[in-house]
Amino acid sequence: MRTRGLRRLAAVAAGIAVLAFLWALFQPLAGSGGDPVRVTIPSDAGVSQIGDILDREGVVPSSSLFALRTRLAGDSSDLKPGVYTLREHMSYGDVLDDLVAGPGRNVIQLTIPEGLSRREIAPRARAAGVGGDYVTATAQGARLPYRQYGLGRPPPSLEGFLFPATYELRHGASAAVLVEKQLAAFRQNLAGVGLSYARRKNLTIYDVITIASMVERETSVARERPLVAAVIYNRLHARQPLGIDATIRYATANWTRPLTRSELALDSPYNTRTRAGLPPTPIGNPGLASIQAAAHPARVGYLYYVVKPGTCGEHAFSNTFAQFERDQQRYNAARDAAGGRSPTKC
Repeated sequence: MRTRGLRRLAAVAAGIAVLAFLWALFQPLAGSGGDPVRVTIPSDAGVSQIGDILDREGVVPSSSLFALRTRLAGDSSDLKPGVYTLREHMSYGDVLDDLVAGPGRNVIQLTIPEGLSRREIAPRARAAGVGGDYVTATAQGARLPYRQYGLGRPPPSLEGFLFPATYELRHGASAAVLVEKQLAAFRQNLAGVGLSYARRKNLTIYDVITIASMVERETSVARERPLVAAVIYNRLHARQPLGIDATIRYATANWTRPLTRSELALDSPYNTRTRAGLPPTPIGNPGLASIQAAAHPARVGYLYYVVKPGTCGEHAFSNTFAQFERDQQRYNAARDAAGGRSPTKC
């Protein structure tokens, strides 16, 4: 009787061991994985070497189980070399799916140009395969260290701090993941910007980013960025309205059509034609060059600028309203000669 009981106990133990092994091999409750891991699979690597690489990088828990699972799936000869963005603690099945499909299948690259507002970024993120609602994910102004940035309360959104760059994401990554990457990139880039001059002018970090967002929208000519920033500083100092139509475009979401008279007369804190001071928030997300310009404007007395006819977006800058009027008359004459079209050449 005792021998029979021991045999039964041994059989149960063996059954549990088999179930534990199968559980570890097939991972029925495995999640989607943890942090991203960049992994390079050499072109001459065999299954065992690939398993060792994945084990060492923390992608899979066991190189030997990975090799066994690969052979059972019949995928030993189908694993493709290349550079992959995988995740820590992935299931063997998910890793095999990615390695059989080849590099690039599981990764998307999203390029966000300088200056776009968060509502302009949203459709780009969606089209690239980013999941979730980007506008909702960027409405959490309290995520910013707003007191450090010079605010007494959280801003209405993360506008201005969603750093423009090219981001590599796992296909289907959430908008929240993209936003976290953008905020991290902003912090990293801001750390290299000297802010002492702006602080001496009683401007906060939030003010500098707001100025940078206008600079980004007003010119694409690199050498003009500090000049446009100087005009903004000088007008703020003189308590003159900034007169920057890009702020009205932000309020009306009209970035492409000519502004109407009703839009130009809009009763809004974003109408910098009728209200002095900065708009209440940034009007887009500036790149590093515009942030640098906003922190270090040119030391010039310019108060005005208007597009130069016959150029690709260059401006004529002036210190006096009389000179500005002459520059504006030249622009209007060139536009009339072009049949009402912009007299620029790009």
